[in-house]
Amino acid sequence: MATTTTTDGVTYRRAKLWQIILVACNAFNGMAVYSLIGLASYSASVGYGIATVTVGLLLTFTRIFDAITDPLLAFVYDRFNTPFGKVRPLMLIGWAIQSLGLLSLFSFFSSKGHGVAVFLILYMIYVIGYTIVNMTVQTLPALLTNDPKQRPMVGVWSTVFNYMVPMTLTIILTVVLLPRFGNQYTQAYLSVAAYICVALSLVGVILVCIGITPYDKPENFKGIGVKGNERLSVKDMADVLAHNKPLQSYIISAASDKIAQQTSSAAIVTTMLSGILIGNMQLATILQVVGMLPSIIFAVLGAKYAGKHGNKEAIVTWTRNCIIAGAVTILFFVVINPKSISSVGITMILYIILTLALNGCMMCVTTANSAFMADIIDYELDRSGKYIPAVVTGTYSLIDKIVSSFSAAIATGAVALIGYTSTLPQPTDEATTGVFWMTMFLKYGLAILGWICTLLAMRGCKLGKAEMVEVQKQIADKKAEMEK
Repeated sequence: MATTTTTDGVTYRRAKLWQIILVACNAFNGMAVYSLIGLASYSASVGYGIATVTVGLLLTFTRIFDAITDPLLAFVYDRFNTPFGKVRPLMLIGWAIQSLGLLSLFSFFSSKGHGVAVFLILYMIYVIGYTIVNMTVQTLPALLTNDPKQRPMVGVWSTVFNYMVPMTLTIILTVVLLPRFGNQYTQAYLSVAAYICVALSLVGVILVCIGITPYDKPENFKGIGVKGNERLSVKDMADVLAHNKPLQSYIISAASDKIAQQTSSAAIVTTMLSGILIGNMQLATILQVVGMLPSIIFAVLGAKYAGKHGNKEAIVTWTRNCIIAGAVTILFFVVINPKSISSVGITMILYIILTLALNGCMMCVTTANSAFMADIIDYELDRSGKYIPAVVTGTYSLIDKIVSSFSAAIATGAVALIGYTSTLPQPTDEATTGVFWMTMFLKYGLAILGWICTLLAMRGCKLGKAEMVEVQKQIADKKAEMEK
């Protein structure tokens, strides 16, 4: 069970390292699904014969549907209790629904003569399952520990896995698997990719369930006020959105970053950068991984910075560094011939260094963001007296996903502007000026705009390190009063 430590006059609970690591293994599920669903546009085109622009509109609709399910499933989270706990059964049920949807979407029904309707239904089944898993997992860091020095370390392990898993999958799916199918996103390729990702996601869910077992008990889901144990209502969700000021800032910050991240990581953007501009899909993927591996060290440095200065300050500092790194990367591509990156030399080395710097700064932001959401959950507990983590995460996810739902439409719509109206970019296509500038905008330009939004949003957030100490003191005092 958790240990305790006393700092600044507050007694904090601390999780064991193995518990933190296993809970962070949710990345095996989250990133496996993330990597697979990034191929959804190809599945829609190859397996269901859907035109490029229509694909973008469909994926936008499903993302909005995804957003709506989050607050609705928060009610399920609040009321769901079994003899086996709350969060573990929810995760397993969600995984089963999610996997059924994904395998049906990419394999069982794909290339069988079905069209838009079947694609949409299967995608929505996946969304419901993934939402159950994701919403539940977002509540776990606050459940594990409230120690301000340990919370960023929870983010470190999550960040490490969130980068390592997709990197590994990228190598498997792009470097190893794709050449076996002629460097083309064929139906056979998509089907094999689906089975690999679903199997990996199961491993992640099982590991998380093992790690959270000591905490999955009824007493850990209680509030601290007179109304702390009332059933969740729609009014609670409206109250959280209207009066939880740090959550409002976080929503603006995270949503703007998310739309840029999801757009830049879309398979069609990766194809344009690695396959068309650099001219070697497999080598460019390997270079991305090489530039990313050392940057994991940044996650540790970022966690130490957050532990010393607070999560909010860490987000601001590293976001500024992200803007600088992103702008320098664009300038780098402007002044060199991108295809020279595929030849061993100074250009390749500079590309790796820039990738390292940008990914490192992004890792620090991700680490701080993970810990900051746990801070916001505790802030709400202190503010309202209710322990309603699913409401906080669900409210955030509702707006975040509605905004970021446009990422697929942005990516597909943008490539349609440069000529890809009925087909999608393939690694063997010609590197035109339009492809170059559209890739720069989608890969780096949108991210810079998102980071600027983060800096503006965080100017209005007052939940810094000192404020969090007071929040934890007040929570401890209220709990002590309840026990008298």
